[in-house]
Amino acid sequence: MSHVLALDLGGTKLSSALFNAEGEMLLPRRTELNGRVGEQVGELIATEVAERMAACVSLGLSLDSIGIAVPGSCNPTDGTVWAPNIPGWDKYPLRDLLRKAGNGLPVVVDDDRACSILGERWQGNAKDVANAIFLTVGTGIGAGILMNDVVLRGAHGTAGSLGWMGLGVDHQEVYAAVGDLEYHASGTGIANAARRQVEASPDYQGMLRGIQLSGQLTASDVFAAYHTGDAIAVQVLDLCVKYWGVMVANLVSLFDPEVILFGGGVFGPANSLLPMIREEARKWAQPLSFPFVKIDGSALGPQAVLYGAGSAALHEKTKS
Repeated sequence: MSHVLALDLGGTKLSSALFNAEGEMLLPRRTELNGRVGEQVGELIATEVAERMAACVSLGLSLDSIGIAVPGSCNPTDGTVWAPNIPGWDKYPLRDLLRKAGNGLPVVVDDDRACSILGERWQGNAKDVANAIFLTVGTGIGAGILMNDVVLRGAHGTAGSLGWMGLGVDHQEVYAAVGDLEYHASGTGIANAARRQVEASPDYQGMLRGIQLSGQLTASDVFAAYHTGDAIAVQVLDLCVKYWGVMVANLVSLFDPEVILFGGGVFGPANSLLPMIREEARKWAQPLSFPFVKIDGSALGPQAVLYGAGSAALHEKTKS
């Protein structure tokens, strides 16, 4: 039976799986990078490809193509990759490496933003939809944007870098590194905002105070506190709802999508806030199109990008 190999490279891990044309996943596996940088990451990928090809032989499967999603941007002309979370990956020749490791199999290299929406388009909550946006809210914030069944990439491959979306008019120097939206409403932004609030509130004795004193405060801690009615957690996440709502409204007004999906590490825990986000977006969005936009969570969760890499590989196979 014919399959493709999908790989999802993140800042801390490498996931892989085989897919057939019907979207069935086989042999999913995750390997931690464990501090690997530069060429060490490339060697890990090459080893993964070799082991997966050997597994196909032992199972009597044919492998037709390889797709990989990367946490950055890729040059479609030469297949090089810029991945800021992987030291040494500036114009890294990933496509050449994969072609060599895969003994000349067709290879497609794409960014994780594009693959997130491709995965949901193939097997998730954007099936049979030609205009959809996948919002990844985790350590950072990004978007995979599908318009008329084509992924938007921009002139330099950075379309969908939503962290830099400015939602206020007063710029602050702290926005320079990650952007206004990401500073306030990413997983990192949520944790940092709560930490600042705890430090600025000497009379506050809620659950976040103890966590801050005993260790590193995380976004998960803020969500746990929010569900107890903790004052600081409620204040932090109410502001995030406003940011996410205005973000959605701007995307509706710009792109007129049929579906907007939330995913990434923060959604999960934040899925319960989707009705509030929709109500906030309603205040700001283009009024003719907004009532028809479906706002939902990801159906594929953390595996959306891996499914997208598989979809890209299947498409590359049909071109070869």
